[in-house]
Amino acid sequence: MHEQDYFKKIKSIIENVEVNKKVREYKNNYEDLMAKWNIGKLLIEAQGGEKRAKYGDELINKWSEIFSIEYGNGYSGRNMRDMRKFYQLFPIWRPVVAKLTWSHIIKLLPIKNENERNYYINQVILNNLSKRKLINEIKSNAFERLSYADKENIKLVTDDENKYNLTLSDMIKDPIIIKTDKDLNNLNEKAIHKLLIEMIEDGFLELGNGFALIGHEYPLKINNKTYHTDLLFFNVEINAYVVVEVKNEEYTPSQIGQIRFYMDYIDKNIKKEQHSKTEGILIVKEKDKYVMKYINDKGIYITSFKLLNNIKEKI
Repeated sequence: MHEQDYFKKIKSIIENVEVNKKVREYKNNYEDLMAKWNIGKLLIEAQGGEKRAKYGDELINKWSEIFSIEYGNGYSGRNMRDMRKFYQLFPIWRPVVAKLTWSHIIKLLPIKNENERNYYINQVILNNLSKRKLINEIKSNAFERLSYADKENIKLVTDDENKYNLTLSDMIKDPIIIKTDKDLNNLNEKAIHKLLIEMIEDGFLELGNGFALIGHEYPLKINNKTYHTDLLFFNVEINAYVVVEVKNEEYTPSQIGQIRFYMDYIDKNIKKEQHSKTEGILIVKEKDKYVMKYINDKGIYITSFKLLNNIKEKI
């Protein structure tokens, strides 16, 4: 055999191993979650039903001692109470639950607001969030900073409808949190652009779902003059180019004219027929709520940014 033939055979073996590994991981995770859900269900039934279950920890404490001796710390009283709460949050088993891990669920159990919990569950599924990234999203108050038109009606992703019909105003947070270890007083627009790019490249979710970076200081040539957009993205959720302008100053109405100029150029010269109209995001240092009442330019979303140099700093 030639060298390339050996390469293909090895590649085929590796692919089979990796695919089978993922299947086993999914199956093991599914069985683990289903077991914990069933344990939670049976605990509630044994304690006399939903209303009495929250008061009946004596039975859990007694049984957990036995199970912990036989099967280890995974069946401690605390863990079994978490299993009971798991069932209470999802009294009807749904396939969407199996897309989470127990580590995800443990972090979601304390969230009492169903819409908030649904939002974070959907983010885990849509963006394949690790436990660490989910924790970061929760710590950054991502749900509170959302601009959903209806934050009181956030449904879980389903198998038949595995994504939202989002608009930019549904996705972008306000403020957008930009974290850095640098001196916050000396960051200019160029430095902030760089931090935004790093956030996107690291899979950071502050700009929302589906953003792919096309270019930084993307050139737009008109006759003999070249203009530059701060950031140009394509967003697969809305099937459109998105122009992002960052201003290290308070919002002024003239900034709308600049970003609208870039959006119109892209619509006429870059956008394909199958794409939706180009949209824009203007990220400013501050917004005046009284001025904002008079802004109504369709397709442009205005938000602010906040610089943090410590993850523990209050958002």
